[in-house]
Amino acid sequence: MLAATTCIGFMAFVAWYSWRKTRGHISSAGGYFLAGRGLTGLFIGGSLLLTNISTEQLIGQNGLTYAGNMTALAWEVWAVRGIILLAVLFLPMYLSGAFATMPTFLKSRYGEGTGRLVSCLLMFGYIFIWSPSVLYGGSLALMKALDIQASTGWSQTQTLWIVTWTIGIIGAIYAIGGGLRAVAISDTINGFGLLVVGCLLPIFGLMTLGDKLGVGIGGALKKITTTHTEKLNAIGTGHELDAIPISAVFTGLMVMAVFYWGTNQFIIQRALGAANLKEGQKGLLLAGFFKMLIPFMAMFPGLIAFHLFGPNLEPSDMAYPALVKAALPKPLLGLFIAVLLGAVFSTYNSLLNSAATMFAFDIYKPIFDNDADGIRLIRVSKVFALAIAIVTLFMAPNLVNAPDGLFIFINKFAGFIAIPIACLVILGLFANSLRIPPRAAQFVIIFHIATYYALVWGLESFGIVIPIHWMHVFTILFLLESAIIISWATLKPHSEPYEKIHDPKVDMIPWRYSMLISAVLLSSATMIFVIFSKPGLAHSEGIVSPQFGYWFSGSVLICLSFCLWAHRWLQPRYEDYVEQRYSKKTS
Repeated sequence: MLAATTCIGFMAFVAWYSWRKTRGHISSAGGYFLAGRGLTGLFIGGSLLLTNISTEQLIGQNGLTYAGNMTALAWEVWAVRGIILLAVLFLPMYLSGAFATMPTFLKSRYGEGTGRLVSCLLMFGYIFIWSPSVLYGGSLALMKALDIQASTGWSQTQTLWIVTWTIGIIGAIYAIGGGLRAVAISDTINGFGLLVVGCLLPIFGLMTLGDKLGVGIGGALKKITTTHTEKLNAIGTGHELDAIPISAVFTGLMVMAVFYWGTNQFIIQRALGAANLKEGQKGLLLAGFFKMLIPFMAMFPGLIAFHLFGPNLEPSDMAYPALVKAALPKPLLGLFIAVLLGAVFSTYNSLLNSAATMFAFDIYKPIFDNDADGIRLIRVSKVFALAIAIVTLFMAPNLVNAPDGLFIFINKFAGFIAIPIACLVILGLFANSLRIPPRAAQFVIIFHIATYYALVWGLESFGIVIPIHWMHVFTILFLLESAIIISWATLKPHSEPYEKIHDPKVDMIPWRYSMLISAVLLSSATMIFVIFSKPGLAHSEGIVSPQFGYWFSGSVLICLSFCLWAHRWLQPRYEDYVEQRYSKKTS
């Protein structure tokens, strides 16, 4: 009863506060879709934290760590490369053109047909991949934490359907009713709640493990760091338990980081609503520091669950919910459920909001009603969001049959979308002199969908096995598709040169610490991998190797030198670059 009261009370507060702060701000298209271009860095960073972390990490990554090792860490800490690229290179371009959506930029670069094709591709991913996965993972966690199946007597299938529909309907209300501003405000409140509860769970998990072993928290930590130390290896061992080979950090993960943080509409839409470039960069780089905390919430509980329950949990995605049920005190269970639902709602309603934004601006307005005003676009987007919400509600429970687990399922299928979009955006940004024909861009999208399916799944049906990890396919196709576009533009260039749009609606002065904080983020990611390596915590004898002090000290000196160089030498040159290309003041 106490858990239910805490959960309902916290969720009611979030809903009331979001409604109160949203009143009067959603009567125009700019207010509904881009929060009136008035988001500050704190709201952008907090919203991005909750938009990014959801059941994909809490359930999927803890499951991978429980069954394997810490190689999934690369998904989180090296994502800062994409965040930095968005903050320092992509965001000035987006804001200088006052683009409401990323496909709008692609339309200006490659023609309306390409923009619409990319919009359809993204909407397909939002509707059929990400949204159902988020709902399914949240439902799975809630079912286990509350033991709904046992308390109601429903079958597992019935419970999954009922819980999924309940979560989905509530989440859709936020996005359809309040637009981006309501999403950003509710995300920020839930974000702080998730940080508190998400960081408390590993502590209570260690207490529970210590009680089981009769050694306390210190003894539990020693147990984790001295037994089965191969599970603490973030670099990997080359065995099948590695979720990600270390080589993928320099190949497919880089492409995915560029797509997810630099071009993915439901991520960049927060930055597009920034009050100015400085606030946008502050918020994005703040989100980079939040990313460093996610492994503590999304991987460490999986390690604790392995030592607490043993290796026999089936499926491995149940590791996190099982630890919640076993370790979290009852008074905190309600708050945990509230912030878990907040994480699910955040990603789900962000997907709905972004899909509706793209449909209104990139599909409905140019094709069906070119004279549609803001009120009409809001109405159309709400109807579309309602329609796709219903579709995802029917799809989500069927993911119980996904063969590779939730996390791998999402990212394998994301390959259909990530590579061609990242390719087109990067060439659009840095190859302004190339006269790229729209047909080249459209051909690459169709070519990629067919080729990616063949390399990852299709050829296996004919007995042909591609002897490379599917993450490396990302980079191979990215380079191949870039070469196709460049060759096409060279041999048969477009008849007209590209005219860059420059119409900023906000001030374009960069944050004076953007290069320093970027260097700190990259240095932090490097240091985390030094710690979770064989010389570090993954050492098989003792807690760390005798040589760890030399590794750590040397890495710290290199990182400090890098940060100093970035702030003193790189920052003034970056500010000159932004001033020359994007510094037109708001009239």
